[in-house]
Amino acid sequence: MDIVRIILAILLPPVGVFLQVGLGLQFWINIVLTILGYIPGIIHAIWIIARR
Repeated sequence: MDIVRIILAILLPPVGVFLQVGLGLQFWINIVLTILGYIPGIIHAIWIIARR
């Protein structure tokens, strides 16, 4: 299942984070990072998925 989350994190970073942690603080941080720049959103999403 982590492979699917990582693929989603590359395509749509907030979706990957949502599947991992739900609508928590990390999800909203990822939304902001993705809006500010797509690459920071991807890095944050992969970090969240790999950490748990």
